[in-house]
Amino acid sequence: QVQLVESGGGLVEAGGSLRLSCTASGRTSITGGMGWFRQAPGKEREFVAHISGSGPNTYYADSVKGRFTISRDNAKNTVYLQMNSLKPEDTAVYYCAAKVWSNTYNYWGQGTQVTVSS
Repeated sequence: QVQLVESGGGLVEAGGSLRLSCTASGRTSITGGMGWFRQAPGKEREFVAHISGSGPNTYYADSVKGRFTISRDNAKNTVYLQMNSLKPEDTAVYYCAAKVWSNTYNYWGQGTQVTVSS
């Protein structure tokens, strides 16, 4: 079993920055892809960013490209999401997800709230 725990969310003014962390624990190291998703009130969960198992390949939603950066530290079993130039429309619950011996995201964190005030 794998547990993912996010941290780093909070309230920030528009234009500010936050860094989210997601640490995995359990019986296996996360060697597969990891990603961040978000869900705003009244909206469906949407993809934000993905990083491959080895780290060099990253993918971003168009809405965050150039502002957010995903990275990972495999030694710490942790993935990060650096969010810069935050906008009110970035307000959402952010979820970490991992692919553990799977081609799909099969483990999810509980989410962390990010609120951007205008």
